[in-house]
Amino acid sequence: MSTLQISLAVGGSLVLVGIVAHGAWSARKNLPKQATPKPAPDTEPAAAPGQENYLQLDDGDGLPERHEPSFDTDAGLAALTQLTTPERKPVLDILIDAIAPVTLASPVAGEAALAAMPSTRRVGSKPFAIEGLRDDSREWEIPAAGHRYSAFQCGVQLANRTGALNAIEYSEFVMKTQAFADAIGGEVEFAEMQGEVARARELDQFAGAHDAQLSFKLRAVKTAWSPGYVQQCAAGQGFIPSSTPGRMLLPASQAGHGPILGLSFDSQAAQAEDPEQTALYEVALSLDVPQVLRSERPFARMCEVAIALAGSMDGVIIDDNAILVRPEAMEAIHADLEELYDRMDARELSAGSALGRRLFS
Repeated sequence: MSTLQISLAVGGSLVLVGIVAHGAWSARKNLPKQATPKPAPDTEPAAAPGQENYLQLDDGDGLPERHEPSFDTDAGLAALTQLTTPERKPVLDILIDAIAPVTLASPVAGEAALAAMPSTRRVGSKPFAIEGLRDDSREWEIPAAGHRYSAFQCGVQLANRTGALNAIEYSEFVMKTQAFADAIGGEVEFAEMQGEVARARELDQFAGAHDAQLSFKLRAVKTAWSPGYVQQCAAGQGFIPSSTPGRMLLPASQAGHGPILGLSFDSQAAQAEDPEQTALYEVALSLDVPQVLRSERPFARMCEVAIALAGSMDGVIIDDNAILVRPEAMEAIHADLEELYDRMDARELSAGSALGRRLFS
């Protein structure tokens, strides 16, 4: 073989090696960003008391350090359940319910009241409830066995996100309430239908004008994200897994309240056979304004989380129209929300309150 042939063969081999190396480099570069592996238990450094389950952000590049918690869905759900377990309080309120009082000749046992209750707790698309006045404590509560009640009241919600109570639903409410009163030997008094339906329409108009639901999207700039990477970064901001694939929640600081924010991405990607090889290019942050207490600073938290995640994940913040969301736009939205909160407070239907959560559900 001549020197020329040998040179050509060597040169061709080098070119081939270069092509293969470039292809491997390109494939690796285009892989979705992966979550940082959790250190093995025997090499994991001891955490300071009270700091075992928190992610810390690196001061240098904003990426999570290597000491992240595992994503225990059961533990996350348990924590969320603990925070959202409602307190046992009266349900009905004249502000948002049509209420029919039921008078009794003598106290009725809780067992008898429970047996007389209708099989469903809805009237059309509206919640229906029955409360009893306990004979000993003189407090209204949902009837329970082992107690006696000197009076009852039945109520149906005037409006919710399905619309206002209409005449057909009010008629169904009358029939259910009358059947309950007859079963326990009570007498019931109903408000005039037209007046209650008019109240329902007015309340529905107020709710429609104050039902703010906000969302930001985070879009990857260069490299896509894997579901595990998104979960790891979100956990660093306090999010925990929910029961829905592809959704995480930021719990409220007060017991009995729902989550402050939601973070969601493609549920199919979350359930993929190998989710770490699945590419995500967008995740959504959402805030249901009427469901969250004003004291939680929910929109400020939403902005802080969006900015932090965009920085650590190499993404940008956009709206539903794919337009970049800038700080001045966030400030304008915040000012509008403050006025909305003031109007809700003045109506005694504050965001995150029991009545506010019922009305906007």
